[in-house]
Amino acid sequence: MIKLSSTSVALESTVITHGLPRPQNLTLARDMERVVRENGATPATIAILDGQIRVGLTDAELERLANETNVRKISRRDFATAIVKKECGGTTVAGTMFAAHRAGIRVFATGGIGGVHEVETLDISTDLQALADTPMIVVCAGAKAILNLPATLEYLETMAVPVIGYRTDEFPAFYSRQSGLPVSARLDSPEEVVRFAKAHWELGMKSAVLVCQPLPPEDEIPAEKINGFIEQARREASEGGIHGQPLTPFLLARLAELTGGESLRANLALLLNNAKLAAQIACALSLLEKQKAI
Repeated sequence: MIKLSSTSVALESTVITHGLPRPQNLTLARDMERVVRENGATPATIAILDGQIRVGLTDAELERLANETNVRKISRRDFATAIVKKECGGTTVAGTMFAAHRAGIRVFATGGIGGVHEVETLDISTDLQALADTPMIVVCAGAKAILNLPATLEYLETMAVPVIGYRTDEFPAFYSRQSGLPVSARLDSPEEVVRFAKAHWELGMKSAVLVCQPLPPEDEIPAEKINGFIEQARREASEGGIHGQPLTPFLLARLAELTGGESLRANLALLLNNAKLAAQIACALSLLEKQKAI
């Protein structure tokens, strides 16, 4: 386990255990930690190993996690099960936020948050409830494009979660830079994000501040190109009776197949982009608090 600092950035681990194929999962895990360090912060990848919550993994532990075959997907409800059964697990957005907040970490980088699925039955990610009740700065590329984005934004509004567009007025659509949907506010620097978050929490608000950054233009897949593949993947999931926790991993893997790996490359790019911004925000937050202490 690594030593945490005032600039620690939480990193999830379901992207390692359930989101990416081998060996890209381990390469991505190491690259995200490297990007956080290069931008002055301390990476803290979160997972469960042998029934223990680990906030910050060694490189050997990252490698072990990336190669585990019998691994649980850990959201908030799953911690006790994994602990009692002494299992290994990769933490979702909600699971990572839970463990990071307990450890005192205030900034978290992920790819895309979970949300409201396009299915006949009610399927809403626990990520949205975690964002509603956990005061952290969460950096993402919007919600995963496989979701119902308007419904996801409506839920976030209902739960009083500020949705910040980082240097954009539109909610990013994960693989695409634009969705046509507005954010609740636009901010253009890490310092602005930190001041916003401090003001939000000093008012007594308990929700997260969701910072949505579009992926780099050169890595974007335009909506008109990816949407047809998303619809096909959704249809196949419905026909196959796939729902609940296995649904998102199935859809992401199927998209990678349908796009010839293009969606996977975009996913990797946005994850590294978000790790960089999260590190910059963590450093700005630490600096502001040091200045106030003088």
